[in-house]
Amino acid sequence: MKVIFEHQSHPAGLGFLIKEYIQPYFTSPFHFHDLYELIWIKKSYGKLYAGKQMMNFQEGDVYLFGPGFGHCFYNEKGFIEQGENAHAVAIFFKDDFLGQGFFENTAYIKIKEVLNKSSFGLQIQYVPPRIYELFEHVTAQSGMDELITFLQLLNEVSRLPPLDIKVLNETQSAMKLTNKDSARLEPVLKYVIENFRDDLDSKTAARLIHLNDAAFCRYFKRRMEQTFSQFVNNVRITHATNLLLNEEWDILRICYECGFKNLSYFNRQFREITGQSPKEYRMAFQGNNQTLVMDNQPD
Repeated sequence: MKVIFEHQSHPAGLGFLIKEYIQPYFTSPFHFHDLYELIWIKKSYGKLYAGKQMMNFQEGDVYLFGPGFGHCFYNEKGFIEQGENAHAVAIFFKDDFLGQGFFENTAYIKIKEVLNKSSFGLQIQYVPPRIYELFEHVTAQSGMDELITFLQLLNEVSRLPPLDIKVLNETQSAMKLTNKDSARLEPVLKYVIENFRDDLDSKTAARLIHLNDAAFCRYFKRRMEQTFSQFVNNVRITHATNLLLNEEWDILRICYECGFKNLSYFNRQFREITGQSPKEYRMAFQGNNQTLVMDNQPD
């Protein structure tokens, strides 16, 4: 899908780059690069593959990814069918865009610490209004004003309490994939994320990248550090966590909605991935006094 509008600053020259994306859905493939990326999801929702994790993303999210951190935002069909445009503002920059060793100065140590952690992938969980304001300003500026606003953004992020910043991976997630691997696996990732409610099998996935089933399973596990079935279950459980917190459906309905055919298997996979049962997960976030809507009742 062609990008409807893209705002790009400094196509050559300065060591940071601002892009504004407005398009029917996010089209960037699963990728990584040698720059830091600070991104605000202004409008959109779906699934984010971040390092080694699959998670939900939504409007208002802000992330910081370090160089080599593999990631991709996939819009859900529900968002695409609404007919609204996805909208994001991303700032790409090098660690030396202000000169070699600039952030080694003790006066800027907090910024350096945040940049170091970004190799694990970071999400700002509680975004203060000031950060949104600075994102809005920076897309409309140029020259020195743009640079100053960007530095203010970095400073605001570095001053956040540690509990407000979620580290997305337990280990450093610089991808083992080459650019060729990334492009090759993209159809497989899209196949799973767009069809996880249906019956999925490795043979169909293998055909997408012109491998036989056995060769595909070896290749996928070696490159993604998990089996194909583990990846499918991660996508399904990620969707389940979203439904548990945002829909008043019973557990059985959520099980089927996420592509599982067996409730006991769904419960087992949910606990293995999240460390909790679906009921415990819901109670932890919403309390234990929720009234569930049963399948035979109107939504």
